[in-house]
Amino acid sequence: MPKALWNGYISFGLVTIPVSLVTAVRDKSVHFHLLHPEDHARLHQKLVCPFDAKEVGRKQAARGYEVSPGEYVIVEDDELRALEPEKSRMIEISDFVDIGEIDPIYYERPYYLVPQEGGDKAYALLLRAMLEKGRIGVGKFVFHEREHVAALRPLDGILCLEIMRFADEIVSREELGEIVADADRTDKKQLALAEDLIDALAGDFEPEKYKNEYRDAVLDLIERKAKGEEIVAAPAEVEEGKVIDLVAALEQSLEKVRGEREDSEGAGSKGA
Repeated sequence: MPKALWNGYISFGLVTIPVSLVTAVRDKSVHFHLLHPEDHARLHQKLVCPFDAKEVGRKQAARGYEVSPGEYVIVEDDELRALEPEKSRMIEISDFVDIGEIDPIYYERPYYLVPQEGGDKAYALLLRAMLEKGRIGVGKFVFHEREHVAALRPLDGILCLEIMRFADEIVSREELGEIVADADRTDKKQLALAEDLIDALAGDFEPEKYKNEYRDAVLDLIERKAKGEEIVAAPAEVEEGKVIDLVAALEQSLEKVRGEREDSEGAGSKGA
């Protein structure tokens, strides 16, 4: 099991459940270091004052918030520390909301909550009760010296904690201005074709089906270069968009998808 990032308690009412927070996702992005092209030595970043060209150590640098162009309010580290939330080991659930009430736009990063010794029964009880009622627990907790709003939801027989965005971090629909999307004015023929196309593409969600092809290509490039293979880069092809009649595009798409599904089903029955 991954190393616990936080140990504490789920609290609802007078019930407390000892739990550990572990990561639910891994960053598999390809990261590069900046090197000197002549000798491949690692480059180091330095903070340099643009006025006197003097280097400033990170510990000596002041922390400033720009209130207007070129004007800053200086905030001291001890002033920020005084504002930090009180350290707590509690995930305090204040509300249980309908499982479909929270739009995914509010979810920022998932973690798993696993029961600690002595908390198994209460953990299983909360999990079962949430499943039976179709509810998600919402509350606050302190993690990495910041207070977060979090949602606790059942996921594959375990509790998943989703760190959530605050309401004022979400761009509202009104901020997007006028967008023409009147569903009542949709052409009936186009709508029927669009629905047929959705039906033709309908299926179960299979996460393994979606690959990060760019990352795989980068790792393959690195592996081949590490083995000394000479790489000749081909010029990237730019696909130009074509203006096409919407009905014709829907009909062609539907025909293509149905043909691919028939070919796939035919190949599957031969393999069986």
